[in-house]
Amino acid sequence: MTEPTKFLLGEDAIPTHWVNLLADLPGDPLPPLNPQTKEPAGPGDLTAIFPMALIEQEVAATPEVEIPADVREAYKLWRPTPLYRARRLERALETPARIYYKYEGGSPAGSHKPNTAVAQAWANAQAGIGKLTTETGAGQWGSALAFACRLFGLECEVFMVGSSYDQKPYRRSMMETWGATVHRSPSDRTQSGRANASHPTGSLGIAISEAVEVAAQDDGTNYALGSVLNHVLLHQTVIGQESIAQMELAGDRPDVVIGCVGGGSNFAGLAYPWLRHGGPARFVAAEPAACPTLTKGVYAYDFGDTAGLTPLMPMYTLGHEFVPPPVHAGGLRYHGDAPSLCALVKAGRIEARAYRQNETFEAALQFARTEGIIPAPEPAHAIRAVLEEAQAAREAGEERVILFGLCGHGHFDLGAYDAYLSGRLEDPEFGEDELRTALDHLPEGAPAIA
Repeated sequence: MTEPTKFLLGEDAIPTHWVNLLADLPGDPLPPLNPQTKEPAGPGDLTAIFPMALIEQEVAATPEVEIPADVREAYKLWRPTPLYRARRLERALETPARIYYKYEGGSPAGSHKPNTAVAQAWANAQAGIGKLTTETGAGQWGSALAFACRLFGLECEVFMVGSSYDQKPYRRSMMETWGATVHRSPSDRTQSGRANASHPTGSLGIAISEAVEVAAQDDGTNYALGSVLNHVLLHQTVIGQESIAQMELAGDRPDVVIGCVGGGSNFAGLAYPWLRHGGPARFVAAEPAACPTLTKGVYAYDFGDTAGLTPLMPMYTLGHEFVPPPVHAGGLRYHGDAPSLCALVKAGRIEARAYRQNETFEAALQFARTEGIIPAPEPAHAIRAVLEEAQAAREAGEERVILFGLCGHGHFDLGAYDAYLSGRLEDPEFGEDELRTALDHLPEGAPAIA
């Protein structure tokens, strides 16, 4: 028998608890702040848009949080997800490295996002909420929430970033198939959207503002976020927990764990359980050079949205008014990142790297032409980092075990591939002048933390 390519788990191996890494973070925790008082934000600051069950998860101090039985039952529709050994890619690269990837593209929405969408929709349904609003960049999160709302009988209203709304029309069709209402953001339906009409390509920050505004005005409507907040990253840790069991089946242990980063949920979902697990592994976060939050941002308190409706969060930021260029990795076009992830980067536990658009698609093509799966533009950034690590192993003549997260497929991103294949794909890159402009409008009165 040849050695296996896929490492599979049965449904009985779906984790029973989520991993909460907050207690493991270095240094004293920095709380979110009330934007008016600049005092630490408490549960009362969140009850207008979140159910108490999710607020309790957001501030939980326990190392693990139990997964509700109904959520685990829904997870059975696509979990556990497979771990692959990328043997064909290894041979093409002529590397002694062993490359593994955890593939989340087999979920109904085609990405990792349903791991938290189902948990959030269930918690809101239990609280008697009838409708959820949200933003979406490339559409993976909006698709996931539309699917999850359908499972639990909730209405779903999505504000989709303008550039992605135009680039990926079938993501909109997917959301509408599951019953969601989808608006191009910035829209004329909210004050936040009208105030940003001069930025027609939109941004995740603008779309968040629109969704939060709608939710805050209706007692029967709550808001759901696809990344950044603690409870969202918590839900994604089923990925890393399964990968630990699967790497044990493979008889291997990663020397480096790699994921793409926009807000941080995909990366944290894979990496946080391995951080808890311990060992000498390195962790690499790959982001776009057009929106290089971790590599060029400033560590400061900032709003999570453009209009300034959210609490202030301690994070690397490019400024909440920054509108990234319309790169095809729409899920990574966010001005900040998860506070817990930022704390780990600042402490040196996680290394951040930024990649230009064309080099990520070059890596995506090499992966697709060896492994067969066409990756979404977001995880193509992780693949770029994988190729660097594999080349370094070849040049050093050393074995190296690489584990990365392939968080979704690119079936709705073929327009981007067409642009790359025809030589029309641009390479925007964030500059120092843009940084100075973006940071001019950081919130006044917030304590300095850099």
